[in-house]
Amino acid sequence: MSWYDTFRNTKINYALITLTIVIAPLIYLYIRSITMSSFMFRKKDWLHFLPALIVVFYRIAIFSYDALQPGFSETQNGYLKIHFDEAYFLPIYSIFSYIQNTLYLAFTVQLYFNYRKKINEYFSNTFKLELNWIRNFLLLYILLFLYDLIETIIGTIFIDLNYRQQWWMVFFTGLIIIYVGIKGFFTDTTKLKKLDFSFSPNRSAIPERDTTSKKEIPQEALQKIKTLMEQEKPYLNPELNLSDLAKQAKMTRAQLSEIINSGFKQNFNDFVNSYRIEAFKNMLHEDKHKQLSILGIAYECGFNSKATFNRVFKKLTSSSPSEFLKTIG
Repeated sequence: MSWYDTFRNTKINYALITLTIVIAPLIYLYIRSITMSSFMFRKKDWLHFLPALIVVFYRIAIFSYDALQPGFSETQNGYLKIHFDEAYFLPIYSIFSYIQNTLYLAFTVQLYFNYRKKINEYFSNTFKLELNWIRNFLLLYILLFLYDLIETIIGTIFIDLNYRQQWWMVFFTGLIIIYVGIKGFFTDTTKLKKLDFSFSPNRSAIPERDTTSKKEIPQEALQKIKTLMEQEKPYLNPELNLSDLAKQAKMTRAQLSEIINSGFKQNFNDFVNSYRIEAFKNMLHEDKHKQLSILGIAYECGFNSKATFNRVFKKLTSSSPSEFLKTIG
């Protein structure tokens, strides 16, 4: 037996307040602070913690009431703790906690995927900006949430679980906290803080890939960008982004983004990388692979990551670089 197994028989029960309704808002705000360059903690953001504050004052109130009742010092729990808190409040609180976590988790996942869309609309190489550790963390958080939900259902309906039977939840939570702490500490947000995605008044700069769009783009505009890409070859710059290409094309970021999205039916990342893939193919046809490795050729064509190159090549050609090399003998 441990202290946890007997805590319901002591007054420490008044002070034990689950942090669940605090953790969900903290995760949301933390990921928002990383993925939104314009993030600032505003006064209204304190509202995220209002439910937790209400719970704290509620617990203080019932303890104060019970403590004033005759014989409280000789009892293990007061009247309100037994007949109101455990009978009514805790079940309602538990339901609220799961609903709140579900909503915040949905908001956080949407926040992350919006970020991924944005960087694909702004950068030609996104490997160092993808923040895959956030995706991994969210997957782990979902699994932990489901594990806790199942454990709660079992503990409520079938069998009362003691501390030893629930310690896996504590163990996995600790591992996830360590993972996030290490990844977050070593994540360089300097470049992210300089990003400005507010260049599109109608959000056309971060659209879904819509191949049925009826927006007409003048052929002159399309040809202007094609000529620029073919003659100037800006895609050879691994750090090329939307702003750089817009300056070379002598147009605004919003205009260029609209041309690429609606005219070429691609996002910026796929648009630039399609030229890099074609350049890679041409170099293979020129037997450059006899002088350089496949990865070396990829770097010559503007890629800066093996993982990104392989993923993009597979996405745009439906084959791997080595498989394509075999087709040209």
